[in-house]
Amino acid sequence: MSRAASLFDLQIPPAQIAQQPLTERDHSRLMVVKRGRPGISHHRFDDLPALLPPGCLMIRNNTRVIPARLQGELSSGRAIEVLLTGEEAPGRWEALVKGARKVKPGERIAFAGGALLARAAERGPEGTWRLEFDEPGLVRERLWQFGLAPLPPYVKRNGHAAQHRDWYQTCYARVEGSIAAPTAGFHFTPALFAALEARGIGCMEITLHVGVGTFQSIENHDLGRHRMHREWYEVPQQTCRAIHDARERGRPVIGVGTTTVRALESWSREGAPEGCAGYTELFIRPPFEFGVIDGLITNFHQPASTLIQLVAALHGEDLILAAYEEAIAQRYRFFSYGDAMCILPRP
Repeated sequence: MSRAASLFDLQIPPAQIAQQPLTERDHSRLMVVKRGRPGISHHRFDDLPALLPPGCLMIRNNTRVIPARLQGELSSGRAIEVLLTGEEAPGRWEALVKGARKVKPGERIAFAGGALLARAAERGPEGTWRLEFDEPGLVRERLWQFGLAPLPPYVKRNGHAAQHRDWYQTCYARVEGSIAAPTAGFHFTPALFAALEARGIGCMEITLHVGVGTFQSIENHDLGRHRMHREWYEVPQQTCRAIHDARERGRPVIGVGTTTVRALESWSREGAPEGCAGYTELFIRPPFEFGVIDGLITNFHQPASTLIQLVAALHGEDLILAAYEEAIAQRYRFFSYGDAMCILPRP
């Protein structure tokens, strides 16, 4: 078994899986490592301006999470829960349905007490359904009125459904389209961005709309057989220019989150210096040659996820194993609402 596959065997204590963010987002713990080198230090996230190389360029993902989870009722009277995963055409959405066996093709579904009505048009691939809504123009408006945050399965609502709508969002989210959050960004605040700017650290944006695949684990230890989920992304022209300028000045590029890394490394492979937009299925795993990213700010991820493989590709499998074992021993908080890691660039 490869060292990358051995990351599957990490056991995260359930008590260390964070169920909500800290009240002060930038007070989370921050583990700092130097890319490809042994050694670990422990900090608080708002120490970041003093830890990053002065003049470096950060890139963040500005996607905004849609409250895409809806409670519904079938025409038979049975309750179901639906996660809308993408709009294929006006009013026609792909969805994951909890209790899908209860649904029949053509059956009517009422959401929010009848404020939103749909028909289960047909079964889709991999257990999905295609839903057709009666009033296509009202779907997004009704989601923001009645929808719930599309939390990953390890986060329980625990009576905080309304709060999760705000918690499960970065402070800079603005381009609507994700059904999962770019969680590394949860630790940032406007005050922290101001402190970074005062240190000469720039920040630019890309967009990558996180899809349902982020919830799916890698089922086979043979990583070569895993097929990555497709996600839409855009690297705008102004961000490309900032990256080129940083490269010319010898300033490192720091990705905020694995979604940012996927977008930038996909752009790099497209060979489009002035920017691009489209879909990516790039699976970043060891070994991987990075074309854009020098460092990374990220959370602690599920062991059987594509996300931990990306982090291992940047820092090294053995070193990531050691870092995660240290995080467990030091009782770091894990996953979406948990603590953070910063992989500093090589000197």
